[in-house]
Amino acid sequence: MEVYDVMIIGGGPAGLSAGLYASRSRLRTLLIEKDRTGGQVNTTEDLENYPGIMDGIKASQLMERMTEQAKNFGTAFIKDKVTDIIPEGNIKVVKGEKGDYRGKTVIIATGATPRMLGVKGEKEFTGKGVSYCATCDANFFVDLDVAVVGGGDSAIEEALYLTKFAEKVYVIHRRDRLRATGSLQERAKRNNKIHFILNTVVSEIKGDGIVEKITIRNKKTGEEKDLKIDGVFIFVGTQPISDFVKDVIKTDDEGYIITDEFMMTSMEGVFAAGDVRKKFLRQVITAAAEGAIAATAAEKYINGELKTEKREVS
Repeated sequence: MEVYDVMIIGGGPAGLSAGLYASRSRLRTLLIEKDRTGGQVNTTEDLENYPGIMDGIKASQLMERMTEQAKNFGTAFIKDKVTDIIPEGNIKVVKGEKGDYRGKTVIIATGATPRMLGVKGEKEFTGKGVSYCATCDANFFVDLDVAVVGGGDSAIEEALYLTKFAEKVYVIHRRDRLRATGSLQERAKRNNKIHFILNTVVSEIKGDGIVEKITIRNKKTGEEKDLKIDGVFIFVGTQPISDFVKDVIKTDDEGYIITDEFMMTSMEGVFAAGDVRKKFLRQVITAAAEGAIAATAAEKYINGELKTEKREVS
């Protein structure tokens, strides 16, 4: 069985960047992705804050370019779902549903998935009015009324996108102020299609086959009322895709993988990059940067040049 120098799990911006840097360094590189490359970035329409791209770029287009770039330098791609990582001496065995893969180092770049609200009706109406991706489903709500739950950057970005389709967009946030950056808030407040409902939570999603209304509760007064809408878009955070390694690699209380400055995890020779890692800022640029760091550190680890005795992963 072939032994790779670097095996990358996940094909988002962190994984693709790692693949580019590893294969460009003439390392035998394998990228394993269970779905299409791009990860959560594919749920965003435009990227306006990627350095050097003045007029913005379609997120999917950037991911396609990154994929081709990694392939051009020699990264091999396999579609499979990874279920475990097992160390065998100096070799790591990555176990997938379709087969096992062997390598000297591993970079985990599996990212994160949207977090659910956990309210009555959410699961029942997922795909029937409940969505976690505006760019995927906005066209189903032309001239209709929708709600966006959340107050961070993702929620406000998606609310702005939804105004291109929906008649009215309610932004429901549990705090008395939004968490999104100032520039996004300003754009949202200038948009007459967006209506803010603060200090409020969604307690139930209702309908007959499809979403027809939601029950909302004011956190200060306790008052509950129904809001007639046609769709609910939920953006209340993310959950790291790390369950498959939680028993062998250290994570924090939320499941995010803990690394040192070299992106190495608590398992020697296994690195993590991107949204699966405990970090401050979750953006395409930080994921790509961490992928580059992880790949460079993996090369140095293989060559015995990484000073691992000083690293601390706690």
